[in-house]
Amino acid sequence: MFKYYPTILCMKPSSLRENKNKIGTKTKGDEYEKNYIEFEQVVERGCGMDVHKAIVVTTIRGKDIKTITKSFSSYTSSLKKMKEWLQKHRITHIAMESTGVYWKPIFNVLGDEFQILLVNARHVKNVPGHKTDKRDSRWLAKLLLCGLLRGSFIPTRKIKELRDLTRYKRKLINQVSSEKNRFQKILEGANIKISVVLSDVFGVIGQKIISEMLTGDYQPERLLYMVE
Repeated sequence: MFKYYPTILCMKPSSLRENKNKIGTKTKGDEYEKNYIEFEQVVERGCGMDVHKAIVVTTIRGKDIKTITKSFSSYTSSLKKMKEWLQKHRITHIAMESTGVYWKPIFNVLGDEFQILLVNARHVKNVPGHKTDKRDSRWLAKLLLCGLLRGSFIPTRKIKELRDLTRYKRKLINQVSSEKNRFQKILEGANIKISVVLSDVFGVIGQKIISEMLTGDYQPERLLYMVE
C-alpha cells in the first residue's frame, strides 16, 4: 500500500478511521477520491524506535529492504546486537522519542555510527486508536523517511558533563538554603532571636554563637560579648 523511493503515501487520519481497508472512496463515474497524501522520500533507509525502560521496539524500512519490526532489551549487550543488526541492513538514520532518560544509553551505544533524531513525543502523535509499541515505531520510521521529523538539540559530551555539574551545584545550593531556613524556623520556635541582632545568622559571628549554644552550658552575657 505504501510506495518507497521516491514517494511515500501517508493515509489521512480521517481516512484511517472511516476507511480502514480502503485506499480511496468511490464517487460518481467510478472514480476514487484520494484519502492519502504523497510525500517525497528524503531518507533512503531509516529506523523508528519506541523506547521504554526495559525494551526497545525498532522498525526498519526504506529502499530495497523489507519493513521489519523487532524488539531488543535495554541491556548493553542487547543494544550492541541491535547496532549490528542496523548496520547489517545499512540503516543511516534513526528516530526515537525523548522518553525520560531511557534514550541516553541507546544514544551512547549508537551515536557514533548513525544520524540520530531525538524527537518530542508531542510532535509525533500517532493516529487515534489502539496504541501499541510496534505501531509507534512504524509511525516514527514512516515520518523519518518522509523528512517530517525535527530533532532536538543533543549537546556534545563535554557540554553534557558541564550541564550535569552545573545542575548538581544548583541543587546543592538549593538544599543548603532550604536547611538554613529550616534551622532559623527552629530558632524562632525556641524564641532565640539571633536574626534580630545579626543580619547573617550563618556568618562567622553567627556560627560562633550557635556553637556556643550547642554546648548546652552558655551565658547570654557571653553571647552578647561575641556580638559586640
